[in-house]
Amino acid sequence: MTRTQVVMLLMSVCQLSIMHGQECPSRQELQNSLRQVHKLLSAHETSYVQSLRTLRKKINLLQTSTARQPAKPTNVTCPKLEAPANGKKMGKVLLPGHEVHFLCDPGYELVGSETRQCKESLTWTGQQPVCKDINECAPSPCVNGGTCENEVNVFVCICAKGWGGATCQTPVPTFFITITNTSAATAAGVAGSAGSAGSAGASVSPPATSSPLVRPSHCTQTQGTTHCTCEAGYTISGRDTSVCTDIDECELFHMGQSGRLCVHTCVNTPGGYRCTCPAGYNLTRDGRNCKDVDECANRQHNCTKDQLCINTYGGFQCVKVECPRIRNATYVKTSPLRCERNPCPVDNRACSQAPNSMSYHYLSVVSNLSAPRVMFRVSAMRMMGDTLRFSLLGGSRARRHFTVQRSDRQTGQLMLVSSVQGPATLEAEVEMSELEKRVLLGRYITKVTIFVSPYEF
Repeated sequence: MTRTQVVMLLMSVCQLSIMHGQECPSRQELQNSLRQVHKLLSAHETSYVQSLRTLRKKINLLQTSTARQPAKPTNVTCPKLEAPANGKKMGKVLLPGHEVHFLCDPGYELVGSETRQCKESLTWTGQQPVCKDINECAPSPCVNGGTCENEVNVFVCICAKGWGGATCQTPVPTFFITITNTSAATAAGVAGSAGSAGSAGASVSPPATSSPLVRPSHCTQTQGTTHCTCEAGYTISGRDTSVCTDIDECELFHMGQSGRLCVHTCVNTPGGYRCTCPAGYNLTRDGRNCKDVDECANRQHNCTKDQLCINTYGGFQCVKVECPRIRNATYVKTSPLRCERNPCPVDNRACSQAPNSMSYHYLSVVSNLSAPRVMFRVSAMRMMGDTLRFSLLGGSRARRHFTVQRSDRQTGQLMLVSSVQGPATLEAEVEMSELEKRVLLGRYITKVTIFVSPYEF
């Protein structure tokens, strides 16, 4: 500080002191005060410089970490899930909180997670399911030396010689007749020009008949005894041993499920039979059972682009999923089989009481399906409240065939309680309500439609 600056500072300080009624400080006192101020400024300057250095380091670290991190995508979704072989995947939305459901084709059972949900971490819950072929030969249904061949949704028994029926349980008779102690005239009448009664090993074949249902027998004569046999599928009728008539296998093995030759219709043919299937089915390799044709997979349907093709036993159904129209609430379709409610205004209580989501599922079953039986499961992947309630909606028709039971804390199941004779279409609505201290947090409705076939296969 220069002399002039010191003088000016002394004058200023002195003027301030006089204004406050004090004496002017001496030169020594002023210098001491200035030294203290200088030290204070130096300390503040050092602290300020150190703060700037620390701030510069933090900024450099932030720049480095930002440069290393990849840019976060704007469209964050879970990885796409594929439908299992011999099964179907329902649900296309891959955003967090959304679910994907899996179903297996008839004749296959699901191994793995039936429902998977996209988590906030962009990973799926559960395990990828597979559809495993149900081994109908596991209980060894074929008897009397029959060999079982497993096919989709059915087993086929290859019977040993002399046995027939669906499980080789019915003996197939061999028809022949033996004539003993015959007179020469009788023998001659039977044998025709075969020679005398004493001829050994003579063979007689009467003239062929005109009807395909009647065939001549084949007779041999040995030491006065005549043996007459027929071709497979024919039998000697009455006392005329020279004529073989066709066996009506369809009538012979018609009574009783265990003795049925065909699962659907049996047509008698000369010396045998053949099985036929209704429209929508193909005959299996064993020639007795019928296998459903999947018109949806084979593109043999006439559903429009805005409809879903649902394969049923013996046919198909074209369905169109439309979101519900509820007063004071609106819905948007988030997948082909799911609608979710749009956000409600804060003061709109009626909207908040409406279902949060509506899911639609379609099942195909055979006629007279045994009951009780689990048809569908509804589960909460994560709970927001402290209580889940499951209930069956709908009228008396739904309650006559269905009930809802809880299988665990977070899962309810739709049960078929009585068998249904097809053709028929059944509908059931399962409601899952979530509560917190008895206050409703949300309602989720699953509508299940079941198409019952007119046939038991």
